[in-house]
Amino acid sequence: MGTRSYKIEVRAGGLDSVGNRLRSVLGHKPETAVIISNPTVYGKYGRRVRSSLSRAGFRAKYLIIPDGERYKTLKTAEFIYTSLIDKRIERKDVIIALGGGVIGDVAGFAAATYLRGLNLVHVPTTLLAQIDSSIGGKTGVNHRLGKNLIGSFYQPSLVIIDPEVLGTLPAREMNSGLFEALKYGIIRDRALFQRIISNIHLVKRCDVDELTFLIAACCQIKADVVHEDERESGLRRILNFGHTVGHALEAVTDYRRFRHGEAVGHGMRSAALIAQIIGVLQPDHREAISSAVSEIGRIPSARNIASRDIISAMMRDKKTEAGKIAFVLPVEIGSVVVRSDVDLRDIRKALKESLI
Repeated sequence: MGTRSYKIEVRAGGLDSVGNRLRSVLGHKPETAVIISNPTVYGKYGRRVRSSLSRAGFRAKYLIIPDGERYKTLKTAEFIYTSLIDKRIERKDVIIALGGGVIGDVAGFAAATYLRGLNLVHVPTTLLAQIDSSIGGKTGVNHRLGKNLIGSFYQPSLVIIDPEVLGTLPAREMNSGLFEALKYGIIRDRALFQRIISNIHLVKRCDVDELTFLIAACCQIKADVVHEDERESGLRRILNFGHTVGHALEAVTDYRRFRHGEAVGHGMRSAALIAQIIGVLQPDHREAISSAVSEIGRIPSARNIASRDIISAMMRDKKTEAGKIAFVLPVEIGSVVVRSDVDLRDIRKALKESLI
């Protein structure tokens, strides 16, 4: 990506090298590094990262914001802006997003817009953030009418991924990341899809070697796609597989019922059934996708959510064009197409039959 290229470093123990890696990438111009995190993550890892920064000569400061998707708002961004102003953070300084996808998105949005852009480093601590949201430069906050409707493309200076931190991740959060990992296999790599299912016990056991392979494989796919289409004008749209329905489910439940990956799990089932209904996906591939989602783990039920509410939320999604809902649909495991011509009757049928 030219001058905006950056490294994605996947290494066990990487948390303790954050300061040195920042100096290597950014040089000695930045004086202050502000860690933005939530109470849980900062309590586990904040001291290690601050110590690493101090050893590298940074003035290490931190800022704690509430945990949860419902706090990914302009109100939270304003709180960050006020804190940065109070701390007298300058354009040469650096923000470190330490946490999961919510932290990365809102801290990244603040970094992109405060003083028209600060250095940004992602240190993701959930599987989902490590394989997806920390890569590719999407930042943003939610609006009450839809997810990620306010945001920007803003690439970080560095992404540091430490698989060892996943050992403290709750099972539900690990599963959420695995749903997103499964997405990569379905859209681009059948062998990865098969490996996730075959070695799911190793991932859930936090085997560092298996996690390192999985994280690197997913990051490579996303990096390849973003390299070709940074601003989602074409190829990058395939990364939204499962997200059309998934984002709608999150919005209509006020971001409280589902983890993001869980909503995507529902969305992948729905998209696969739509693909079968319109005749682009064979039933055995649809069944394999649905079974793989079930194999990862239980998802909170979506059965009592009215299809009209889901469709209404999808119509407000930023991926909708000229009033048409865009779906990423699998044509086989490892390959997808983007379609905006799906009949509403087929959408309703798929939602009714796939959401459990």
